[in-house]
Amino acid sequence: MGSKVTLGMVAEACGVSPSTVSRILNGTAVVSPEKREAVDKAIAELGFVPNPIARGLAGGRTLSVGVVTQAIDSPFYGVALRGIEDELSTAGYSPLFVSGHWNEAEEARCIDVLRSRRVDGIIVLTGRLSDDALRDLAHQMPVVVTGRTMEAAGLYALDFNSFEGARLATHHLLSLGHREIAFISGPQVHPDAMERLRGYKSALAAAGIKFKSALVLPGTYQEESGRMAVERLLDSRLKFSAIFAANDQMAFGAALALHRRGLRVPDDVSLVGFDDLAIASHSVPPLTTIHQASHELGRLAAISLLELLSGQTPTAKLPEPRLIARSSTRALVASVAH
Repeated sequence: MGSKVTLGMVAEACGVSPSTVSRILNGTAVVSPEKREAVDKAIAELGFVPNPIARGLAGGRTLSVGVVTQAIDSPFYGVALRGIEDELSTAGYSPLFVSGHWNEAEEARCIDVLRSRRVDGIIVLTGRLSDDALRDLAHQMPVVVTGRTMEAAGLYALDFNSFEGARLATHHLLSLGHREIAFISGPQVHPDAMERLRGYKSALAAAGIKFKSALVLPGTYQEESGRMAVERLLDSRLKFSAIFAANDQMAFGAALALHRRGLRVPDDVSLVGFDDLAIASHSVPPLTTIHQASHELGRLAAISLLELLSGQTPTAKLPEPRLIARSSTRALVASVAH
């Protein structure tokens, strides 16, 4: 068509007001299916292309969503961000990504930046912000938070069962005959790290095995901390035949430390991770781990936020953890405990 098709032309073609067309476009109109169909038909026939900025302003929306992650370059959260982006772009929204670096003050600054950009809602991937701070934020705009369990008006929490995942991982090693199982924990300021330690302890207790705090080594969820933890473990001369690392990144570091000390996985030491990062199936040997669907986490977080924005109550649930058994674990041979 020669001239630009306007909202007014669409309204005239289907006998409704321009403001009704605008509200139908931005999803805020309460109209009959017939009226909505007439507008859709007029848009199709006239070839009208809605302007997303104008649409946003008409509905008091910017069609942007703030996403507070912890580290843009994290192998786990990076995949979750892709899931968020895929889902938002399909719905015509753009994400604004900011990193909190596991620092409460930094996360609060990120929230301020996003609010100044007038985002329509915010997704917080785990993080350190208090439940109260998130509840306060949810009074102002819809919020979806992952990695914790909480309830509040305008807020939806998506939690992964870290306790059960860790219990499964530890139980797997116990079922292979391992009794001296070292655990590399995540930072205890993380709710999911505390839950993984609890799952490890629970599996030991269920098997009637005494918990030994000396076999629990602190980690930071980074590869280097897994390597350092295993070096400390080997230097301590404590007996162990298996290692459960609270995430795959630390498991990779642990494998490197074992390799440098001439110990083979799984012949000398069985090794289990947590997350099932893409690289876990390509490591040498392929890593036994707990599958946590990070892309799905991102997708479901975005879907839940879009539902909140349209006045619906989200119901998404993350899949239950499952063990992916690969070649890094094997039945204990009595002579190999270190």
